[in-house]
Amino acid sequence: MEISFTGKTAVVTGGSYGIGRAMAAALAACGARVYIFDVEQTPLDFKASIVACDVTSRHSLRAAFDVSGPPDVVMINAGTGIVKPLAETDRAVWDKTIALNLTAAFETLQEASARMKPKGGAIVLTASTNSYDGEENLIAYNATKSGVLGLVHTAANELGPFGIRVNAVNPGLIRTRLTKGSFDNPAVLKDYFRAIPMGRGGEAAEVAKAAVFLASDWASYITGATLLVDGGQMCCKFGPWRDEDATFESDHWQRR
Repeated sequence: MEISFTGKTAVVTGGSYGIGRAMAAALAACGARVYIFDVEQTPLDFKASIVACDVTSRHSLRAAFDVSGPPDVVMINAGTGIVKPLAETDRAVWDKTIALNLTAAFETLQEASARMKPKGGAIVLTASTNSYDGEENLIAYNATKSGVLGLVHTAANELGPFGIRVNAVNPGLIRTRLTKGSFDNPAVLKDYFRAIPMGRGGEAAEVAKAAVFLASDWASYITGATLLVDGGQMCCKFGPWRDEDATFESDHWQRR
């Protein structure tokens, strides 16, 4: 049995690039009628409608949902990550990160669920491995991604009686335009991937597949859950890759 969203409407926020774009493409491939809510308009190589939307504006969100109509699936993915040490994280950085990663996620969740209550559906939020750990120079980002899990747990509790499931994907380091600098630096990757059992970073499509599973009928009894998509990074304290029995080749570890 294949995953199918034929006849269903799906909304993806922040779907013009990266993980969100991969989510939108995967949903379209499964037959969904896809609407991308984003401030950026980019050419697509799959069938979807881009709705100009600033998710930090309640008015803009409402107008976008008026265009899409009541959704069956919502992927709340729009976000940002600003790299700053604790001492240099000023109020402007903090407020911008909170506004997009947490407040906008809450308001999208609220607006979407109000429209979904008559028929049910599935909501998937993009959290992060940083929802759990304290990676340096990302205090604002880490705080918001921890907060996203609070949204997931509470919304799953309150929306379950309406037939709405709420879950999250928690990506590790994924290849996107925002992480290009890291993926272009083998010296950075070698040390970072040393602690990942699979020995490499992830691709946006791999996160999208996990999100689509959570939104599908295959996950019909799953709600309030967080699915790690991190190559095993969060399962180990010390990584398995050692120079004496493995080599690092461009962007991944390989056993000799």
